[in-house]
Amino acid sequence: VQLQASGGGLVQAGGSLRLSCVASGRTFSNYVMGWYRQAPGKERELVAAISWGGGSADYADSVKGRFTISRDNAKNTVYLQMSSLKPEDTAVYYCAQGLTMKDAITHNGLNMADWGKGTQVTVSS
Repeated sequence: VQLQASGGGLVQAGGSLRLSCVASGRTFSNYVMGWYRQAPGKERELVAAISWGGGSADYADSVKGRFTISRDNAKNTVYLQMSSLKPEDTAVYYCAQGLTMKDAITHNGLNMADWGKGTQVTVSS
């Protein structure tokens, strides 16, 4: 099982980035996907999660209206479109896959089955 996140980088406040995560090793469409982030000195937190078919999504309050999660099951890929970025969005962003939306949105993904290595997002003021 492998989750490979990419798309991070350095961006000015107000800018945009799109993260991608390609999954392999499992039947992608059978798994809920989530994006999480961890800033230095802080706990990991949920950013967004999306259901198996993409029909349902959940977001952290801090990113609602700015971030959009989506998935392409034909490409085994989940995306996170981030707009109106703020310095407080600076963190390492991780993708993860799990069996249920409950797994994805509770306990900051503690019960998610598989995790990628993360991609750094830095937002300068």
